[in-house]
Amino acid sequence: MASKNEELHKRLLATFRIEADEHLKAMTSGLLALEKTSPGTEATNIIETVFREAHSLKGAARAVNLGAVESLCQALESVFALLKKAQLDVTVTLLDHLHHVLDELGKLLNKDIATMTSTPADISNLINRLEQIAKGVSPSDITQPARTQDKIQDKPTPPSPSPVSPAAAPAGTVRIATSKLDTVMRQVEELISPRLAASQRTIEIRNTAATVASWKKARKQLQPSLRHIERTTLRKDSSGSITDNKELRKLLNYLEEEALFISSLDNILTKLGKTASRDQRSLAGMTDSLLHDVKQMQLLPFDSLFELLPRLCRELARELGKEVELTVEGSEIEIDRRILEELKDPLIHLLRNAIDHGIETAPIRTAAGKPTQGKITLAVSQHDSGKIEIRLSDDGAGIHADKVKAAAHKQGLINYDEAELDESETFDLLFQSGISTSPIITDVSGRGLGLAIVREKAEQLGGSVSISSQPGNGTTFHIILPMTLATLRGVLVRAGEQLCVIPAAGVERAARIKQHNIRTVENRETITLDEQVISLVSLSDVLEMPAVSTVDINTPISVLILGQNTSLMAFRVDEILGEQEILVKNLGPQLVRVRNIAGASMLGTGQVVPVLNVSDLLKSAVITTPASRTALPGKQMAADAKQSILVAEDSITSRSLLKNILESAGYAVTTAVDGLDAFTLLKSENFDLIVSDVEMPRMDGFDLTAKIRSEQQVANVPVVLVTALETREHRERGIDVGANAYIVKSSFDQSNLLETIRRLI
Repeated sequence: MASKNEELHKRLLATFRIEADEHLKAMTSGLLALEKTSPGTEATNIIETVFREAHSLKGAARAVNLGAVESLCQALESVFALLKKAQLDVTVTLLDHLHHVLDELGKLLNKDIATMTSTPADISNLINRLEQIAKGVSPSDITQPARTQDKIQDKPTPPSPSPVSPAAAPAGTVRIATSKLDTVMRQVEELISPRLAASQRTIEIRNTAATVASWKKARKQLQPSLRHIERTTLRKDSSGSITDNKELRKLLNYLEEEALFISSLDNILTKLGKTASRDQRSLAGMTDSLLHDVKQMQLLPFDSLFELLPRLCRELARELGKEVELTVEGSEIEIDRRILEELKDPLIHLLRNAIDHGIETAPIRTAAGKPTQGKITLAVSQHDSGKIEIRLSDDGAGIHADKVKAAAHKQGLINYDEAELDESETFDLLFQSGISTSPIITDVSGRGLGLAIVREKAEQLGGSVSISSQPGNGTTFHIILPMTLATLRGVLVRAGEQLCVIPAAGVERAARIKQHNIRTVENRETITLDEQVISLVSLSDVLEMPAVSTVDINTPISVLILGQNTSLMAFRVDEILGEQEILVKNLGPQLVRVRNIAGASMLGTGQVVPVLNVSDLLKSAVITTPASRTALPGKQMAADAKQSILVAEDSITSRSLLKNILESAGYAVTTAVDGLDAFTLLKSENFDLIVSDVEMPRMDGFDLTAKIRSEQQVANVPVVLVTALETREHRERGIDVGANAYIVKSSFDQSNLLETIRRLI
């Protein structure tokens, strides 16, 4: 076990060295740019960038237990924080100090930092100097130590090493820019087109050879007739000599030469077909091997992504006052680096949701008979057909279907007059933008965007996501993704006169259905497969292409069953031409997003065909269903009216700012100087929403919210608290009194406020 941990630590340390090199270079470039920049917005942005790099390096050093590096970066942060607040002037002396710190930090990283047990004396001195600067001591009053080459003039000075020497990289490896790797991948993928073309040429040569062979066979059957003609047309004259018809003789000679030519042509085409087939197999073998090797170069273990999640989990759990344990399973499974990069945001969204919405606080868990420490499991497993499943589960409160329906109804996505939704359909609503079951909007979550981003990203990667949950027992998210993003298998179909490719990953099965087995249910065509009733639509109708002519009722029709998550739909096509490997190309900047189209591909014949988007097809098919859900008409009517907002704020400056922001967004705004004034106005006027500060005289925002919730007439009016109080205790109190959103002024953004208001009213 110890050896395994040591191996992991070595791997993490190698990764850290690479990351540290990048952070050091970025900070050095930032300081150099700062020297050439006058005070202003640009200089502030540079300081912010350098500040972030120092912060990131500190976090990375903490993850690999490098206390000396962490302490030095923390001292740097203190100085950059003063620069950011304009409490410290940017001077040449200060920049010299900072450059010297970065030089020493680079030298420190070149040492065997893994074996350090304490902070070196020279690094401690640097930390002390930075702390003095942070406390207000002028940089010019701090003596900068002379460089080694200044102290020892009689010894030659070796060139200073780079922050991270090449030797720091693992043996047998080289560093290469990901952009170069992506370029190689694209070039290798381009070989698929000539490989498909070579296969098509081989087929064409074989067909031509078969045509000539058939011609040769037909020509051979004419030989007896030609012999008969020759015998009957050559006759003896009166003297007994044979009369020869010269014209006929020419024709017969030509026909004999033609037979030889056909035989020769047949032999040439046969040899050419064998050669082309051999070359095609060789090209296919080399292309597949090269593509496989380049794909392997793109693979990274999942633990390279998971390294940032435990720390995020720990910090977020502490911020929310919860105890959470994160367990990772299957992190050794390798997946395409590009997919890993795209997965970072969705997994962070899911982890934040699990901690904020799923895991309960210790008292609630104790009352429910659960351990005080919540458990989140992130498991990765490999499936057949080159797919992986990522499963993130928690043992928290679970999802209540009634709350999901209520949130969807409030957004106008469903109508309670409709038929009852089953569990999978209800949970599927959570992936709609703006749907959230959280009682309050905070900086962590509650805006209803996280799960929408997760599904969008999964579908962009050619995968799917689904939810399973039991109230009181936890929630599990299942994400199915391909292991690589390179080529894919596609089913080539014909809809009308148009050829299309449907990704095979979205095709559940293909079938031939007799037309008399098609039934009409609720004005929709359906078929029955494996005792399951599936809606049937025409692919031509979904793509809005001209309908094909009616076929004989006795002729079976071809259908493809497409599926994603729990949705299944049968698509009628005119012909299924087969499955083949394809290379998907985007449609260019002019057509960034086209409904139902994921991209385009070139067939071996040179014909360009569209590659369809399975997710869009399923959505487009549902839209045409008479039973499809539509937004409530009252929702649009309400949106057209000018909505009124009451702003309660004791600061005249903040009150004016909020009033201008909201009026510019089209709201009718009334202001109150404190909570008591606001509550008095509520009794005499109707408001759609209340925006309130917390700290106010006579009645604060918490008491105002509690008072509103206790009054039946105004109990349902949404309340948004905008305050400088950002501790966990204040947020929890906001939830307890019934606030719908809690926005911290330190991270105030007017777009954030307006977006929150749009969701609440």
